[in-house]
Amino acid sequence: MTNKLRIIPLGGLGEVGKNMMVLEYGKNIIIIDAGIMFPENDMLGIDFIIPDFNYLADKKDMVRGIIITHGHEDHVGGLPYLLQEIKAPIYTTKLTRGLAEVKLKENHLLDEAELNTIQDGDRIALGPFRVEFFHVCHSIPDGVGLAIETPVGLVVHSGDFKFDYTPVDGKPPNFAKLAELGGRGVLALLSDSTNAEQAGFTRSERAIDGAFDQVFQQAEGRIIVATFASLISRIQQVVNAAIRHDRKVAIAGYSMVKNVGMAQELGYLSIPPGVLIELGDIDKLPHHKVVIIATGTQGEPSSALARMSIGRHRRIKVVSGDTIVISAHAIPGNEEMINRTINRLFQQGANVVYEKIAPVHVSGHANQEDQKLLIHLIKPEYFVPIHGELRHLTMHARIAQEMGVPAANTMVVENGYILEFDGESGRIAERIPGGYVFVDGSGVGDIGPVVMRDRETLASAGFVVAVIKLDKETGQPAGRPEIVSRGFVYVRESAELIERAQDKILKVIEKSDGGRAAISDRVRTELGKLLYDETKRRPMILPVIMEV
Repeated sequence: MTNKLRIIPLGGLGEVGKNMMVLEYGKNIIIIDAGIMFPENDMLGIDFIIPDFNYLADKKDMVRGIIITHGHEDHVGGLPYLLQEIKAPIYTTKLTRGLAEVKLKENHLLDEAELNTIQDGDRIALGPFRVEFFHVCHSIPDGVGLAIETPVGLVVHSGDFKFDYTPVDGKPPNFAKLAELGGRGVLALLSDSTNAEQAGFTRSERAIDGAFDQVFQQAEGRIIVATFASLISRIQQVVNAAIRHDRKVAIAGYSMVKNVGMAQELGYLSIPPGVLIELGDIDKLPHHKVVIIATGTQGEPSSALARMSIGRHRRIKVVSGDTIVISAHAIPGNEEMINRTINRLFQQGANVVYEKIAPVHVSGHANQEDQKLLIHLIKPEYFVPIHGELRHLTMHARIAQEMGVPAANTMVVENGYILEFDGESGRIAERIPGGYVFVDGSGVGDIGPVVMRDRETLASAGFVVAVIKLDKETGQPAGRPEIVSRGFVYVRESAELIERAQDKILKVIEKSDGGRAAISDRVRTELGKLLYDETKRRPMILPVIMEV
C-alpha cells in the first residue's frame, strides 16, 4: 500500500489550548478543531495564540472539511483565522455552529463560510474518510466525538469528554455506541488527557446545583457569577438558581451577551419572561433581588470581572455585601491573574467564592476512571493521548498501558510529530513546525521571538535612549549626548550615573573611526557594560545619532 494515514497534531499536544488535528490520506485532508490558547505570563501584550497553519499552506486544495467538536474557545476560537487561509466546508452541531457564527460575524467572514449542521448519529463522507458523530458529555452542550473510517482502519477521536450520568441537558453518554465502535475494531483512539492526573470519576454538572443553592441562600446582597461565555449549561444553572431564589438576572460582558442571545434563539437556554433584565436596570431593584452573570474567570484584563475588581466597569461598582462566584477552573498559566482579581475583589468589600473553597465548579474533562472506561469500551490497537501538557499525555499513556495497550503502541507526541499508519503497523515519523502564532491586536504572526525578548527586556529593565548630535562637517560631537530613561532610572535622581554615561559615549566617539552604524553598535555595547557594572541591570539601549 503506497498511501498511509498521517495524523498530525498542530495544537493541543504538549499544552492546554489551541487544539487542532489534521488527518491526511493521499491527497485528502480533514481538520478537527481550530482553537486558541491564552497567553502565558511572560507573553507580554499578546491577546491569544493560534496554531501554526504553515503545514497546510501548500495543501489548501486537499482539505475536504473542517470539523469542530464543540464550542469552547480552545476548539473554535481560531476558526476565523483558519478560514482566512483555507476555504473548506465546516461541520458541527447546532449550538457549536451558533457560537462559531458569532465569531465569524465579528470577523466579517460569516457570508464566506460554508457551515453544515450535524447531530449525534449523523454520517458524512469527506474524500476517503467516513465520519460518524457520537454525543459526548462535557461542560457545554452539543459536544461530539468522532468515529473516522479510513482506508487503513477506524480512528476514534474522543473530543473533550467525561462520563456524566446526570448532565444538565439530560443527554447522558451513549455507551452502546462506544461499545459498538469497540466491537468493530479500532485502529487508534485519540483521547482527552486534560485530567489524567486526577483519580476517580469526574463529578456530574448537577453537583453544582446544590453549591449554587447554598451560595444564594447565604448571600444578603447582589450575586455576581463569573463563568465562560460559551458555558451555556452553567449559565442555565445560574438562571435556574435565580428563579428558585426569586432573583432577576442581568448579563455583563460583550461575548456573554452575544452568546446568551444566540443560545436563547436556538433553544439551548431557557429563560422565562421577566427573569432577564437589562444591565442598566439593576440599580432599580434591591440588591438581594439581583444576579449578574459576567465574563472574567481567567483574570483577563479586559473582561467584565477584572474591570469590576479595579473599579473601572462603567455599569457595575462592587460594594460591600456583594457575593462573587467564580465558576471555572484556572487554565494553567492564568493562576496569577486570577488570584490578583480575587484579591482586588476582596479589597472592594465583596465575598468571593471560588473552586478552592466551595464546589462551585466541576471539570468537563474525564478523570482517570472515565479514561479507563473509554479505553475498555473502545479497545484500541494504538493509543494517542491528546489535549494536555506533556505530563498529562504521559500519565494517560500509562493508564492505557494498565488497560492492556502495549507500551510500543502508546504514542506520546507533542505538536508537529507525524503519526503514520499503513494498515499493518504504526510509527512516529518526522516532525514539522507546530509552534505558536501570536495574535496581538490586528496583527497575526508578526510578533516573533525577537519582539518577545525585547518586550521582556523592556518590562524587566526598561530602556535608555542616547541622543548623540554630530557636527555634519567634522563628525565630532556637537555638545554632550542627551540621555532619556524610562523604566530604568529616574534621570534627575541619577545625575552622576548619567554624567558618566555621557562621558563614556564621548570616549567611544573619540576612538571610533567608523560610520554612524559602527558608532551606534559601540555605544550600545560600551554603555551597556557601564550601566550593568553600576546597576546590575541590562536595559534596552537605543542610540540615536543626528547630524547637525
